[in-house]
Amino acid sequence: MNWLWLVSYFFVGAFATNAVPHFVAGIMGHPFPSPFAKPPGQGLSSATVNVVWGFFNAVVGYLLVAHVGAFDPRATSHILAFGLGVLLISIFRRVTSASSTTSLSLRLLEGTA
Repeated sequence: MNWLWLVSYFFVGAFATNAVPHFVAGIMGHPFPSPFAKPPGQGLSSATVNVVWGFFNAVVGYLLVAHVGAFDPRATSHILAFGLGVLLISIFRRVTSASSTTSLSLRLLEGTA
């Protein structure tokens, strides 16, 4: 087994996980933080930008899993690398966007978003 495959599977987990909140917020028509927001890392991007960004993340994840190595969901090392990518990007998203998503969540609950 090639260790670069495991690095690839880590990034598959990260990209696939990152695709979900952007795509879902976008198709719901809600703004959500993205790398293209102004100011970067603090502002909200439009729903269209988030749909495109989520789709891009999903495509990158697919390309990595389909064209790098031979991903086997029964191989413990492959699943651990994938799961670590999911876990770390989830923690990163929670820590870096706590204020933006909290305010968005409150606005959604109030029905003002």
